[in-house]
Amino acid sequence: MATVTPTPTPASPVPESWVRRATTVPPTSVYPGVDDLLASFRALADRHPALVTEERIGTSTLGEPLYCFTVRDTPVDSARDGLRDGLRDGADGSADRPDYVVVGGVHPNEPVGAVTALHLATTLCEDDALRTHFGGAWHIVPCVDPDGARLNEGWYAHPTDKRLYGRHFYRPAGREQVEWTFPFAYKDAYFDSVLPETLALMRLIDATRPRFLTTLHNSEAGGVYYYINRPAPELYDLLAAVPAALSIPLSTGEPEAPHTPRYAPAVFGAIDMRDAYDYLESLGADPANEIGGASSAAYAEKYGTFYFVTEVPHWSHPEADDDTLTTEGYADLVRRRAEGLREAGEFLGAVLDAAAPHLAVPTPFLRAVKDFVPSLTKVADLETARADGLENRPATVAERYGCQASVHSFRIRFGGMLLRALDAELAAGTATPTVRAAHRELLATYIAWQDEAEPATGDPIPIPALAGIQYAVLLAAADHARTRRPAPTEEPR
Repeated sequence: MATVTPTPTPASPVPESWVRRATTVPPTSVYPGVDDLLASFRALADRHPALVTEERIGTSTLGEPLYCFTVRDTPVDSARDGLRDGLRDGADGSADRPDYVVVGGVHPNEPVGAVTALHLATTLCEDDALRTHFGGAWHIVPCVDPDGARLNEGWYAHPTDKRLYGRHFYRPAGREQVEWTFPFAYKDAYFDSVLPETLALMRLIDATRPRFLTTLHNSEAGGVYYYINRPAPELYDLLAAVPAALSIPLSTGEPEAPHTPRYAPAVFGAIDMRDAYDYLESLGADPANEIGGASSAAYAEKYGTFYFVTEVPHWSHPEADDDTLTTEGYADLVRRRAEGLREAGEFLGAVLDAAAPHLAVPTPFLRAVKDFVPSLTKVADLETARADGLENRPATVAERYGCQASVHSFRIRFGGMLLRALDAELAAGTATPTVRAAHRELLATYIAWQDEAEPATGDPIPIPALAGIQYAVLLAAADHARTRRPAPTEEPR
């Protein structure tokens, strides 16, 4: 994989320039922490006071202010240009002043978006042609979950170290995730336990009625893939061309969610909890008991917003887009994945069950593993049921890689967070002999899991390449949305 060297920003923002923009992100080998990220945005606002405004949009669960930085195509009128004071020229529904919403840090273990958001804001300030081309206003939230991000900062400075990543990993429990706690009501499911961070985004979306919305995500290993909330054939070739220009594969194997439509290679429909409900119901599960909230995409549906997500991987693997047929049947592969998840769930569940009565420190890590660990055996049951209905055609190399990589990922993620929960007891001096024994047992197995995952996850990708891909396709998708907007609807499906 070639080293990414920044190139001059293309002079004219035409479709042919989006691919070239993927190489314009400045060199960096670290992800910024929350404080450094906000400081960089404020420094940008200080350099361009006529273009950038900062506004608090909410408060995190732990009491940290949440900020949005808005870059407009015309100079700011400080007397009226705010989120509370009729922020957008098109707030009355007019189509000539589009608003674009970009949200970073929706999952705190996915920091590529921090680099992307800062580069986007900087370029919009410095490139008059680009800013004029899009018109309207860009509303950029650098980090919407600072509480969670701070719990990942232990690996942000060394993102190529896979072992450090696992031991400092944190992802909130499902009902503590900003992206998946929007209101939801469908059949027997009902969710309204909206987080403070989610409420801040709801207010931002309602205030802007955005033409375009992207939440900045990244994956762990494999290749690049995308989510969009409606088909956009005009984008598909470009979505393949941008990562190809940096020699990074698409992820053409097993999809992250089996119930999402596939529009093109590595391009999927946005994950819809209504589809998830129907899918779980078809497999005999109780969806109302398993599903939490909806996503930002679902919430913005009523405004006709085009929703777009790029998933770029920390590590690349050549098998991620290899469509060569293997000798293993696809149904058999899915069953093998299910068994791997079941084994991990049973082991982690046994460690958690043994330690739980003795745990005194109520950490976010403990809440997360109490949510995620039981889900492993549930997913294994669902995958086994799904396999029974699949044709046992030959699986591709990419499908095999995707199934194997997901098992490695869950073991490293959930095992790492359980270790952090037990580490907290050791550090606090509250660990009983049972907890110490559980820690020793888990650590030995976890080291073996790390050894197995090391070659399977592939090679690290330079941060400028990851952010560059996300930045370039974000602009292309926003340009697509700029001239296409269906009529807003309040009607449910």
